[in-house]
Amino acid sequence: MKRWSFLLKPGWWALGLVVVAFAYLCFTVLAPWQLGKNTKTERENQQIQSSLSAEPVALTTYLPHQNSAAPDAQWRRVTATGHYLTDAQVLARLRVVGGDPAYEVLVPFAVDGGPTVLVDRGYVRPVKGTSVPEIAPAPSGTVSITARLRDSETAPPDKGAFTENGITQVYAIDTRAVSATTRVPLAGSYLQLVENQPGVLGVAELPHLDSGPFLSYGIQWIAFGIVAPIGLGYFIYSEVKARRREAETAAAVTSAEPLTVEDKLADRYGRRR
Repeated sequence: MKRWSFLLKPGWWALGLVVVAFAYLCFTVLAPWQLGKNTKTERENQQIQSSLSAEPVALTTYLPHQNSAAPDAQWRRVTATGHYLTDAQVLARLRVVGGDPAYEVLVPFAVDGGPTVLVDRGYVRPVKGTSVPEIAPAPSGTVSITARLRDSETAPPDKGAFTENGITQVYAIDTRAVSATTRVPLAGSYLQLVENQPGVLGVAELPHLDSGPFLSYGIQWIAFGIVAPIGLGYFIYSEVKARRREAETAAAVTSAEPLTVEDKLADRYGRRR
């Protein structure tokens, strides 16, 4: 037991706690975080791929009621007939489209015989730095549109909507937040207009079908979580081995016969012939 007593020193305790905490984070936080992003990306890629070949269907197929949402049908093309609620238009700020800053223009759309849904008309570029440009109004009256279903985003909790120069702006395309701001009930998913639709502005390209590095990152964090305790075990083994070697050397020196005075003089001056 004495050879293991060094593990009771504060330094070794601290090292052990750091390794255990690191391995715990690898398995419970870091690896699941990256693997979750990989799962989300692959799911979105599959939805985009299937939407490219699928024919548009009526919006009410996926959003039959006012409180409906369609997380499993994201990017699916749908059609709807109704009218824009132009008085409730808002802008989503701090967006990036094609690598450049943009605003996205959001307007509620009342579907005939269906729910009221938020429509992303597309993007406009800021002018003079961050100023909002002139935006063509959405058409009045009844129109038919084709758009892609999108999942609602989540607005930052510390950044609410605000109005500047008569224009209401939000920080995310969050249907709940926009509904609370405009006081218009909205479905849980929103629509993103495709090209050549009534009221459409700049249309962003579909995301590239790339899974990214998330899977490899997740596997790396799992590997780190395994290697860290193994490394600690190796350091402990090396320390025990070194201490055992030192103890054996000390024991060998202690057990050796002490030199006599004659032997000491002989070592220093040489023996007489």
